[in-house]
Amino acid sequence: MALLQFRVRQFRSIEDSGWITCDDVTTLVGVNEAGKSNLLLALWKLNPAKGGEINLLADLPRRLYSTARSEPGKITFIEADFELSEEATKAVAEKCLIATDQPLRVRLSKTFAGDVGVEFLNATPAAAIRSSNFHKVVTDNLARVRAEAATPELEEAKAAVEERLEQILEKYPTPETSFSREQLDELKKHTLMTLNLSKPSAFQAALEAVRSEIERLERYFVAPHLVPGVKEVVLKAIPKFVYYSNYGNLDSEIYLPHALENMQRTDLTGVAEAKARTLRVLFKYVGLDPKEIMEMGKEPVQVVNHYGQVVQQVSEEQIAEAARKKTERQALLHSAQSRLSREFREWWKQGEYSFDFRADGNYFRIFASEPSRPEPIELENRSAGLQWFLSFYLVFLVESEEAHAGAILLLDEAGHSLHPLAQRDLAQFFANLSKTNQVIHTTQSPFLVDTNHIDRVRVVYVDDNGFTVASENLRAAESPGSHQRSVYAVHAALGLSVSDTLLQGCLPVIVEGVSDQIYLNAIKNWLIREKQIAPPLEIVFVPSGGTKGVKPLSSLLTGREGELPPVVLDSDDAGRAMQASLAAELYKPSPERLIAVGDFAQVQDAELEDLIPFSVLEPLLNKLFREVDELFADHYDPARPLVAQVQGFAGRKGVALDPGWKVTLAKGFKNRLLARTPPPIDKPVLANWKKLFSRMLKE
Repeated sequence: MALLQFRVRQFRSIEDSGWITCDDVTTLVGVNEAGKSNLLLALWKLNPAKGGEINLLADLPRRLYSTARSEPGKITFIEADFELSEEATKAVAEKCLIATDQPLRVRLSKTFAGDVGVEFLNATPAAAIRSSNFHKVVTDNLARVRAEAATPELEEAKAAVEERLEQILEKYPTPETSFSREQLDELKKHTLMTLNLSKPSAFQAALEAVRSEIERLERYFVAPHLVPGVKEVVLKAIPKFVYYSNYGNLDSEIYLPHALENMQRTDLTGVAEAKARTLRVLFKYVGLDPKEIMEMGKEPVQVVNHYGQVVQQVSEEQIAEAARKKTERQALLHSAQSRLSREFREWWKQGEYSFDFRADGNYFRIFASEPSRPEPIELENRSAGLQWFLSFYLVFLVESEEAHAGAILLLDEAGHSLHPLAQRDLAQFFANLSKTNQVIHTTQSPFLVDTNHIDRVRVVYVDDNGFTVASENLRAAESPGSHQRSVYAVHAALGLSVSDTLLQGCLPVIVEGVSDQIYLNAIKNWLIREKQIAPPLEIVFVPSGGTKGVKPLSSLLTGREGELPPVVLDSDDAGRAMQASLAAELYKPSPERLIAVGDFAQVQDAELEDLIPFSVLEPLLNKLFREVDELFADHYDPARPLVAQVQGFAGRKGVALDPGWKVTLAKGFKNRLLARTPPPIDKPVLANWKKLFSRMLKE
């Protein structure tokens, strides 16, 4: 089960976000007030695990509020495409009799009135169906007509209806008799008979009952998603959305009576609710019962009367029992703190922390220490980052095993209080969470942008009309205004990854765009998997945002010993001009580090797409032009650059290409090449790929 993409319209600051594709981890970057939270809120309200009620005053755009509040059902504010699991696909297919040999893709939508719509994206209605209910309806109504006494004026009507129903039973004599869409249409025409009667009769009602059943069956052929009960099956299969914006940090001193009360309350909100939730998961995670901890710490007391006189002393047995319980309590605390310390170190890389749980009467205290500072310090006196990460770690590890199992996590500005290096750990935490839960998170921090998966980043910005828009096109930073500021986190992440690259002994290679990065990453991983190359260094492809960004990025990526990074440039006019400029200046000592795509392709003005076998890209291009009657392959010329041909074909056929179509094509190539059964790659192409990577590695 996976969320493939979603689209938000007419919701708060958003007029139309455009379709936002989703991966295991999707990062939405943008400045304050860009509308990142609104995207998550709209998605959350589609199928919330908890809360998520629609508030027209807050959620409807103010410019529409006066007119739309009386008819909220007319505005669909969220659409989302999902791919169902094999089990769910089978359940839906059985319910509405669709034919599908692959996971079913469905589109869910929701209006401001709360109405949920379901649509199938890749389902084929059954060629023929059988219906025992249809046979029963016809049989029952025929019996009803035959049994009904007819006045002289109704004799003709009775005979006509009886004849029609008998003819239907002759064609479909048993419940096992199947019929196609065309046959069902004929049946419908067969029942479209109006009896000229002065008042309704049982005979007309019988005919209408059969026609009503036929119209119900029509849905299986025309609109299987409207078959009764199908929506419920789909909604049961769709994952819930869990939205988080408040993260309650643990306190170092917990008063157990208050904690027990708050953990059981359901009316808490905001920070108080977040803290209660964190306490709840802390005790569950370490296997402690706060009530038991409190009871085990009680001292034995002597009994006094209402005059204050001691009437019963504390016995030796009571003292011994109290001591035993305290010893057991301490053993429980030691076991719990040992587990938390051990498992937390696997996630938190900013120090080897050990936690110390202490119980004193009604108080439960948490201390933290590390080898460099072995003295236990109260948790609240440690860094805010450590407190936040510990609380976040506990909440998601515990709740993801319960109500959040399989849910999609929507995290708003998670980790903004963390140190940059801890934010990198949080990014890794997201990657591990995504093994069981899809994650969509918003951020302004470049440290939460995964430079190894830059294709998972979406830029959120305010367009010229003041509306929130999301884009996969990271080159949009070349646009003026807030869009440029929104993409800063991505570009900063690419710059900040330089230090990581140098420290980890990687080889940075500059490419022009994100699509080039995706192509080369896919080829690199395929060559390594096929044991065609074994690079001594990890190769990191860094997109420059076009030829204009190559020079500054080259300077930024220069190694400690002054070694310039390789640059892969297209052999079009802009690429050749940049290659000449770099060779005359910055790369004058090392012109061999400038790698032209044209050196590996038999095409004039070659771009990176021309290094990819057309047979691999062909089905992806067919999908790009699925609205066109002609196949692009029939017009493809292998002696000319592919990109120019695609753009020319689109222009001639009146197809408006999406600004990020090259990135979409590259992603499709990556998915095909790295699939379990990739398409075959012929020897000349393999040889060119190996030569290209040999140039990068100076082999």
